[in-house]
Amino acid sequence: MKKTALSETAIFNDTAAKIFVVHESPYFKIINFNFKAGQKLPLHSHATEGQLSILVLSGEGEFLADNGKTMPAKPGDVLVSDIAEPHGVAAKTDMRILVTIAPPI
Repeated sequence: MKKTALSETAIFNDTAAKIFVVHESPYFKIINFNFKAGQKLPLHSHATEGQLSILVLSGEGEFLADNGKTMPAKPGDVLVSDIAEPHGVAAKTDMRILVTIAPPI
């Protein structure tokens, strides 16, 4: 059993997203991304099977989808998609997200 205090990872970087690997195993991976306003995780996909979830911990922005589509992203929102489906995040304010990937890539 492992406990992680995400309150201790509320660190931001002015030049790029601050990334913390919260957990990694053969079954899934959890990553905390912290974005300053204006930073983003560009639209991308992975050529593998599996799913991911993106939970907004704090701040506001947009989930990025294929064909230029976006969806508002605010605290408590969760995006779930196949890993092969294009996905990304753009921060309007300082924003913290928690990404779970299964199986890990």
